[in-house]
Amino acid sequence: MRVGTVKEIKNHEYRVGLTPESVLELVSHGHEVWVESGAGLGIGADDAAYAAAGGIIKPDAKAVFDDCEMVVKVKEPQAGERAMLREGQILYTYLHLAPDPEQTADLVKSGVTAIAYETVTGPGNTLPLLKPMSQVAGRMSIQAGATALEKAHGGRGVLLGGVPGVLPGRVLVIGGGVVGFNAAQMAVGLGADVTILDRDPEVLERLGTHFESRAKTRFSNRANIEQMICEAELVIGAVLIPGAAAPKLVTRDMLKCMKPGAVLVDVAIDQGGCFETSHATTHADPTYVIDGIVHYCVANMPGAVARTSTYALNNVTLPHALRIADLGWQGALKANPHLANGLNVHSGKVTYEAVATELGYAYTPVSEVLG
Repeated sequence: MRVGTVKEIKNHEYRVGLTPESVLELVSHGHEVWVESGAGLGIGADDAAYAAAGGIIKPDAKAVFDDCEMVVKVKEPQAGERAMLREGQILYTYLHLAPDPEQTADLVKSGVTAIAYETVTGPGNTLPLLKPMSQVAGRMSIQAGATALEKAHGGRGVLLGGVPGVLPGRVLVIGGGVVGFNAAQMAVGLGADVTILDRDPEVLERLGTHFESRAKTRFSNRANIEQMICEAELVIGAVLIPGAAAPKLVTRDMLKCMKPGAVLVDVAIDQGGCFETSHATTHADPTYVIDGIVHYCVANMPGAVARTSTYALNNVTLPHALRIADLGWQGALKANPHLANGLNVHSGKVTYEAVATELGYAYTPVSEVLG
């Protein structure tokens, strides 16, 4: 199969779909890999590194999109990229379609076969292709939140860890999954006063056992959210419903009781955000203020630590890329039901139920597509 990867064009996105090491693996399986010139510069991999791995360097993205059977990316295709997709082509990347009707419409119109990293499953309904980026984003959320809390960045002027004689900052983490756990780890490590909210008793028990007295846990409901955000200096939104739009757990009305200069970090922004006042921002302009509350809603947080993120992502995406290239998309999906859960759009049909429901499309089960 001819596989291609291109330079990401989203604002301050430095990750790349394939590392030189991943290119070497694909080439060793007998595949041809085309790489847009400069695609890996954000992770310190120049064209020579890709060429040494057996990649064929192409001058621009159009050359890759025009002639490659599968395109491997990181972020959802932007409008200009979507215009280059064609029927029968395989797109393998993060998509986050539920809050993005324009992208969904373009993918449906293109006839492409779109496999989304974020809905590929693993044993026990895990999300192994989302997990490493959730780990990165969770850890970064505390770094970003701590910076936003600084007075020079519009925040309250609070040091999360405090100092002897001065209380530490209070951090509220809404959601105890991968993002929330990693956020709590970082906040606890800084010495903050940390509380984690979740609705799953088993998750709360696991978090309580892990953190012991270093972090508090509490059941997540509207009353507890309202109470806790009034006390917090930093709130991390870490809620995920796989493939669906995130629920709006913090309303604008709730901001009224928050301390001026407190910070909201919405890690769920890729799926529409879990704060009513959230809208996507970029690394170039990461924050805005509503009702005195600083909002950090960067939609590609891991892009800021591109080298770490790219290698962590390739560790989990490459095995499936190899299967698709070796067996074809139909053979790979038939052989692996977890990978089949990643199919979101195929030949003008929406094949992921949560996306179809959210955006009003007829739902076509993957089983019907595979026959």
